[in-house]
Amino acid sequence: MNEVRIAPSILSADFARLGEEVQRVEAAGADMLHVDVMDGHYVPNLTIGPPVVAALRKVTRLPLDVHLMMTNPDAFLKAFRDAGADLISVHVEVVPHLHRTLDTIRALGARPGVVLNPGTSLALLDEILPCADFVLVMTVNPGFGGQRFLETGLSKIARLRRLIEDRALPTVIEVDGGIDLQTIRAVVEHGARWIVAGSAVFGAPDPGLAVKQLRAAALGAGHTAPAGVTTGSTVRPPTRL
Repeated sequence: MNEVRIAPSILSADFARLGEEVQRVEAAGADMLHVDVMDGHYVPNLTIGPPVVAALRKVTRLPLDVHLMMTNPDAFLKAFRDAGADLISVHVEVVPHLHRTLDTIRALGARPGVVLNPGTSLALLDEILPCADFVLVMTVNPGFGGQRFLETGLSKIARLRRLIEDRALPTVIEVDGGIDLQTIRAVVEHGARWIVAGSAVFGAPDPGLAVKQLRAAALGAGHTAPAGVTTGSTVRPPTRL
C-alpha cells in the first residue's frame, strides 16, 4: 500500500505512435497508465473514448487508470470497464449519487476512485471516503496537460493523509498535475503514493528514462524501493492492481 507507483499519462503522448510510446514506458517499469477522458463540457477540452482504452488494452499489460472528466460519467462506466479500464475515477463535483456510482464501478470489477479539483474541499469526502479505493487530488485545474503545479495542493494532500490515517482506511492518495522531477518528492513526502505524470514523461527525449528518473526522485523522499528494485535502473514486470 505504501509503495510509490508511477502512472504516465497518455494525454501527453504522441497519439500517432501511441502503442510504441506505451511499450517504452512499460519496459521502463511504469506501474500503470493514466487515461484522461475529457468531454468538452465539464472541462474545456475533448480527448478520447472507450475505443482508445480498448486499443490500449491490446498493447499493454499495465493497469489502465481511467479518469473521467465528464458531466455524466455514470452513462459510460460500463463502456469503459468493458474496454479494459482497471481503475475508474469520477469527480465529486458532478456525480449526484456518488455512493451509487462507486458501488457500480466496483460491481463492474474495477477499482473506484474519487477526484478533487484544486478548489474542492476535503469535507465533501467525509461520508464517502470508506467507499473509495483511492482519491485523486488534482494539483492543476483539469483540462490540459503541461500546467504549472499548484503548491496549495500540498496541504490538501497532507490533510487527506491525516484523515485517512485517523480513520484507519486503506485509501490511497493519487496526485495529478504539474508533476516533474522538482515536484514529485514534495507530493510523496506529503502522503501521495500514486503519481501521475504526463509532460514530464512523454515530453522528455526518452520517456523510459524519464519514468526511471521520476521513480528515483520519488524514492528519494524517504521511501525504500520494493525488494528486487534498484532505484532508477531495474525494470520491473508490470503488475495488476
